[in-house]
Amino acid sequence: MDPTKSFSAAEEAMDSVSTKAEEVATYQSSEAKQARLQSMLAALLDDPILTDVPRKPSLADVDTLINLELGSAMRITVVKLDGTSFDVAVLNTATVKDLKMAIRKKINEIEQQQMGHRHISWKHIWDNYCLTHQTEKLIDDNSVLSSHGIRNNSKGIEQHGHIKNKELGKLQFCQHN
Repeated sequence: MDPTKSFSAAEEAMDSVSTKAEEVATYQSSEAKQARLQSMLAALLDDPILTDVPRKPSLADVDTLINLELGSAMRITVVKLDGTSFDVAVLNTATVKDLKMAIRKKINEIEQQQMGHRHISWKHIWDNYCLTHQTEKLIDDNSVLSSHGIRNNSKGIEQHGHIKNKELGKLQFCQHN
């Protein structure tokens, strides 16, 4: 056996071991950074000032909340058929479809917190129910919310259908007739 070949093979093995050790150290370092980031984010989200920030915010969520503070987004209260309500935030230029997506996201988030994973058929919901504002059914997904008179914290919204809720300033679900 040639001694130079065995020395060369030993060098390659040592290089391979040191490279793998560096990869493991880098991985553990980035894992530690990720853990610190998650810990800091959890601490921030526990701050009472940030109660409107979702638990796992997306970039779009943060962007909408910033726009809400700057006045280029609006907060809308939605009343469900059971009388419970929740708030969603959408841009001032939002369409009915954008509002439906915000409602979908919010309800999925609420359901996830309360019951864990649960499938909701949104096609069934939007086929059988609609949103109303001042007795006007919001049927056209492409219509802009402001064209229906919906503004930030809208007032004077009336009940429609069989909803028996006396709160004003709300969007409501109603059954399609």
